[in-house]
Amino acid sequence: MSIVRFPSLVDIHVHLRDPGATQKEDFYTGTSAALAGGITTVFDMPNNPIPTFSEEALNDKLKIANEKAVCNWGLYFGTDGKNVDLFEKIASKVVGLKVYLNSTTGKYIVEDERLVECIFAAWPREKVIVVHAEKEKLDLALKLCAKFKNKLHIAHVSTKEELEKIIEAKKDQLPVTCEVTPHHLFLTDADLKVLKNYGDTKPSLVSSEDQEFLWSHLGDIDCIASDHAPHLKEEKESDSPPSGVPGLETMLPLLLNAMNKKQITKNDIIRMLHTNPHRIFNITPDPDTYTEVDPDEEWTIRGKNLKTKCGWTPFEGWKVKGKVVRVRCGHQQVI
Repeated sequence: MSIVRFPSLVDIHVHLRDPGATQKEDFYTGTSAALAGGITTVFDMPNNPIPTFSEEALNDKLKIANEKAVCNWGLYFGTDGKNVDLFEKIASKVVGLKVYLNSTTGKYIVEDERLVECIFAAWPREKVIVVHAEKEKLDLALKLCAKFKNKLHIAHVSTKEELEKIIEAKKDQLPVTCEVTPHHLFLTDADLKVLKNYGDTKPSLVSSEDQEFLWSHLGDIDCIASDHAPHLKEEKESDSPPSGVPGLETMLPLLLNAMNKKQITKNDIIRMLHTNPHRIFNITPDPDTYTEVDPDEEWTIRGKNLKTKCGWTPFEGWKVKGKVVRVRCGHQQVI
C-alpha cells in the first residue's frame, strides 16, 4: 500500500443544518462526515431556518459548533441588507459574509440592488464576501467588486459563461476568486434522467459543454467545494423536493479517482483544497493536520455507508480508485 499525504484540506462551502434542521444533519454528523472524507476544516453557511443574520443567532451557532464539531470549522455571517450595522462587530468571529443574489434554500435572496450596494460598501475589506450569483447577478457582483474593491468569492460556478466573466475580471486585476463543486464536475443535466429529484441542485446541473469548459480551465478555478446540502430521502421524493445534494464524504474520493485518470493532479487538489482556501480566507494552516490516502484502493460509493444523516448520495454505486485511510486533526475554530 502506497500512502500519499495531503496537507490540511478545507471545504469552504457546507450546510450542516444546525440549528433548526438537525434531522438532516448537525455539527457532529456533518464534521464526522468531513473527516471520513478526508476534509479537516469546513466553513458552514448561514441559511438556517433561523438565519445567521443576527449577533444572537451567530453566538448560538458558535456555541453549538464548539460543543459538537469534531473537525476544524468556521462560520459565515449572512445578510438581508438590513443588518449592515452589525458587520464591524461580528466580522472577527466569522470567515466571511454570504450574500444570496439568486434563490436558494431558505429564500434569503437580496433583490434590491441598492441594498446589495450597501452590503458591499459596509463589509470590511480584509474579509471575504461570498456570493451566490448567477447570470446577470454575477455582473452586479463583479461591478460592485470593482467599485468597492471587496475580496469577492463566487460560489459554485457551473457554466462556461460565468467562468469566462470571472477570467476577464481576474485579467482586470479585480480581487475575485471562485469555486466549483464536485457535482458540477462529475454530473451533467443528462444524469437527471436517472437521478430525478436527487439531482436537483442550485445552480442546476449543466450541459456536458459547460462541464468540459470547467475541466479545461481548472487553472482559473481557485477552489473545489462540496456545497454539502443534505436533505432526507422523503423530502427529495416529495412533490416539492428541496434543492441540494450531500458531498462532503465523496469529494476527495472522486478527485482521487480523477487523479488516477489523469484528469487532475495531486498539486491541483492541494491548490484548490489547501493552498487557496487558506490564502483567500487568511487562515494559517496547521502543519500537524493532514490526510493520508491510498491512491490505489478501489471501492464502491454507497449511501448507506456514509456518516451524513441523510444516508444517500448522487454518486451511488460509483466505483472509485483512491480512499482515505487516516486523518489527523486537532479540531478547533479557525476564526
